Amino acid sequence: MTIRVMLVDDQVLLRTGFRMVLAAQPDMEVVAEAGDGVEALQVLQSTAVDVVLMDVRMPKLDGVETTRRICSAPDAPKVLILTTFDLDEYAFSGLKAGASGFMLKDVPPGELLAAIRAVHSGDAVVAPSTTRRLLDRFAPMLPDTGQEPRHKELDRLTDREREVMVLVAQGLSNSEIAGRLVLSEATVKTHVGRILTKLGLRDRVQVVVLAYETGLVRAGGHG
Repeated sequence: MTIRVMLVDDQVLLRTGFRMVLAAQPDMEVVAEAGDGVEALQVLQSTAVDVVLMDVRMPKLDGVETTRRICSAPDAPKVLILTTFDLDEYAFSGLKAGASGFMLKDVPPGELLAAIRAVHSGDAVVAPSTTRRLLDRFAPMLPDTGQEPRHKELDRLTDREREVMVLVAQGLSNSEIAGRLVLSEATVKTHVGRILTKLGLRDRVQVVVLAYETGLVRAGGHG
């Protein structure tokens, strides 16, 4: 199955470089490009896309607002934010807007390709340690929820699911969570799936953001 990718960046040279890397992959195809958010939204109206590589700083409409509009649509493509800076408030905003993760623009090609496949599969967070560092930095900007999470949706989770959610938010992979809780990886994957369903979340990145917003996990990655 071919992953249909769209490149959204105001730097033509950068898009060309990414296109060359993706074109060499048997399971990927660049089906569209855009130089700003407005153009991206127009193109998506008539082009089927699975994953959007989204720059954040663009003219006319920035990547964060573009991501928000894309992700609010039914059957929306997954969005992978590309940023120049490791700890970028725009990337944090992009995650909150619905992006499935973010990568640095100078990421090695192999990591970028793995990220695209992971985002497309929907069962892996992209660069979880980087995502956690980003949230650690900007968590103080979130409203203080006190010692106990106040998000009523979390009450839907079992104790085990809440335990798994904390570890997901700390950036652990399914295999790492399985080792920590002495469970099979398949069981962990089932728990993660139930968490996504019960909380109405798209992917693991949104689990991380929600865990911070509700106070389930504190800055520094501790539950």
